[in-house]
Amino acid sequence: MAQKRPDKATIADVAKLAGVSTATAGRVLGDYGYSSAEIRDKVRSSAEQLGYRPNLLARSLITGRTKTIGVVTGDIQSPFYASIVRGISDVARTQGFGVIVTNSDERLDREVEAVQLLLEKQVDGLIVSPFDLHGSDHLHAAVDSGCPVVQIDRIVKGLTADSVTVDNRGASRDCVAFILASGHRRIGMIAELVRSQFDSVEEFADAIRRSAVDTRFLFPSWQRLYGYIEAHMNAEIELDLDLVPPVRAYSAEAGKKETMNLMRRHEPPTALFTADGLMSAAAMDAITSLGMQVPSDLSLACFDDLDWMRFSKPGITAIAQPLTELGEAAANFILDRINGETGEAKHVALRPTLTVRGSVIRPVPA
Repeated sequence: MAQKRPDKATIADVAKLAGVSTATAGRVLGDYGYSSAEIRDKVRSSAEQLGYRPNLLARSLITGRTKTIGVVTGDIQSPFYASIVRGISDVARTQGFGVIVTNSDERLDREVEAVQLLLEKQVDGLIVSPFDLHGSDHLHAAVDSGCPVVQIDRIVKGLTADSVTVDNRGASRDCVAFILASGHRRIGMIAELVRSQFDSVEEFADAIRRSAVDTRFLFPSWQRLYGYIEAHMNAEIELDLDLVPPVRAYSAEAGKKETMNLMRRHEPPTALFTADGLMSAAAMDAITSLGMQVPSDLSLACFDDLDWMRFSKPGITAIAQPLTELGEAAANFILDRINGETGEAKHVALRPTLTVRGSVIRPVPA
């Protein structure tokens, strides 16, 4: 026979035990209004004794807050987003906020659904990695409705919302400059290079030469390509854009295919720069499949410093993104807005760190 569920303690039960009115107990447990320290101690002690759990929905009707932050990630399985969410949740927890995490799978329709769901859950603010950098009507609507929004990793053009990103262009420029300084002149790059107003890598490079590119509203892989091109320009080394085959998909299989095609050319690159963790794993898979060794056959440097890169022999030279710090900064921004901060949108670009290990050496003469 099923055991009868005990009746849950009510706020009236707590008030009776504490010897105060129901309204006073509600103020203390809802953390609003004024009550003396003695009364607060009595009410909280009584609530603990009775096992009382506050009705968060009822509290939100009184305070106008649910004490929750909604997060929309591009890929919830990615170590990139896992570290960011950790930073968000750590800061949120210190302020008594919970975090609801959703996933867009880098699809606009799913991002729209996720934002709608979170708004229906009455979250107090949204932290989003946006898919559509030149539209995002759903995010404009959220901001217009009064819901604070913070963008991470990417910025939507024209959206009046705070953002926290990393300096993709500068970090890539410095990394590729390091490879060039090691003597390499044929450096391949493996990157998704999806979703852009540019039809080709050549068109993008031409726009850079004309100073006609606003990097703020580019996806990270294009910002990193900008740094790759800029490093060559600064060193006055001729670009061979045939060494940058666009993968055109967020796919390890596609990244491996393009890497293998690149390395099978008559004049393959002597070094490789990969634009993110997924492309790095794809490139390593291809290198292994071709029976090549890093760095004796091919030097390698990667954007995103993943765990396996430290344990490889040799260790892989990589750009480490401050992802936990990015999440912390985003959480602080959203909490400031929830707590009433007004003013112009704030934009912060955190600086990644280049960690030099043993995967880049001087090119071996043919």
